[in-house]
Amino acid sequence: MRSLKRSGLSPASLLTGIAAQSALLVAVPAAHAADTPLRDLAAAKGKVIGTAVTGSKLTGTYGDIAGAQFNSLTPGNAMKWGSVEPTQGTYNWTEADQIVAFAQAHNQQVRGHTLVWHSQNPSWLTNGTWTPAQLGTLLQNHITTEVTRYKGKLAAWDMVNEPFNEDGTYRSTLWYNGLGSDYIAQALTAARVADPSAKLYINDYNVEGVNAKSTALYNLVKSLKDRGVPIDGVGLQAHLVLGQVPSTLQQNIQRFADLGVDVAITELDIRMQLPSTDAKLTQQAADYKAVLDACVAVTRCAGVTVWGFTDSDSWIPDVFSGYGAATPYDENYAPKPAYYAIATALGGTSTPPTGACTATYSVTSQWNAGFTGQVRIACSGASLSSWKVSWTYGAGQQITQAWNATCTQSGTAVSCANASYNGSVPSGGSVTFGFNASWSGSNPVPTVTLG
Repeated sequence: MRSLKRSGLSPASLLTGIAAQSALLVAVPAAHAADTPLRDLAAAKGKVIGTAVTGSKLTGTYGDIAGAQFNSLTPGNAMKWGSVEPTQGTYNWTEADQIVAFAQAHNQQVRGHTLVWHSQNPSWLTNGTWTPAQLGTLLQNHITTEVTRYKGKLAAWDMVNEPFNEDGTYRSTLWYNGLGSDYIAQALTAARVADPSAKLYINDYNVEGVNAKSTALYNLVKSLKDRGVPIDGVGLQAHLVLGQVPSTLQQNIQRFADLGVDVAITELDIRMQLPSTDAKLTQQAADYKAVLDACVAVTRCAGVTVWGFTDSDSWIPDVFSGYGAATPYDENYAPKPAYYAIATALGGTSTPPTGACTATYSVTSQWNAGFTGQVRIACSGASLSSWKVSWTYGAGQQITQAWNATCTQSGTAVSCANASYNGSVPSGGSVTFGFNASWSGSNPVPTVTLG
């Protein structure tokens, strides 16, 4: 939907604590943002993880991250009508071609965006005086020209963008006013003829939860399918505000899927009032994870695209005064807690920068046959949205009871994960869990791994 204004692989960590009863901790560094790139985690779940990009920036660190972490690219502006046909009949494909070529070189899908919209149209189109027949011909010709150019090269198109008002009525636009609501069917039909293999989506914002607007979109898709009009999916833009992920998101994704169409989160960002704080970044990570979790839970959710992966290339500060920090990477290309939350939701590990979070094992009391142990997880300079610690006992110790964590033991190997209520650890904060265990003869302190 929106313009991109202006995205490496920074260190991750394998934090290994060797804690004596005096709570000594030693950290072992790792070399990159996550053990497995987001694109590989997503592919293992049959999902897409994409980002909108600016073509001119696909070099250096920005290009490295875009190519390494994502398996789908969306041109932020390069395929919009005003960009590709600024003068009637004269086309500029430079940036769009650049993005497609980059994607092909990095084995990525491309999601076309967007062919029919009320915004970012050229002045010759918006200022013209057109009969319905002329307007229909312009629509048909533009779609046919652009979709044919990229036939076989694009996985999907955001065909029709933002057709509804908040109350579920049709938005008053050049297309609706000139052609009626059937402009949508006309656009979809023209695109299907031009490229039978590309999946065709209708895309809108504030339709993430069940509400009047999303219900209007639902009814439109059902009607199009009943009429035999080609429609393959719906795009939920998901330009969200911190702490406001709709509680009905997964339910809404599922009801569209039950119509027999795919669903994609197409433009995810989660903005906060600036300045950002550790607490806000922790909440943002939880919000990103909630969105990813909802998509992963529904088979026909094709995947998630973030609307720019770095804060330096985000549209939010230019449009929402006082807001920003909406993407998974900061302006210096360092992954934020949101990045690790996405990795966790896709089945990866959540490992913040080296040394930023630590796990400390200690024995708080001991008696003839047993002892009480404690592990403290603390962060400084990073946050966690979930955590897991593990260790191996060296003298036959056996955990008998644990609290504030879910612990399992197999032989000498112990693994403990956060409870439902204490997964978040903000920078400057900590959580602690404890356990009782048996011992006999000796009780050496194990090496603890956080990751």
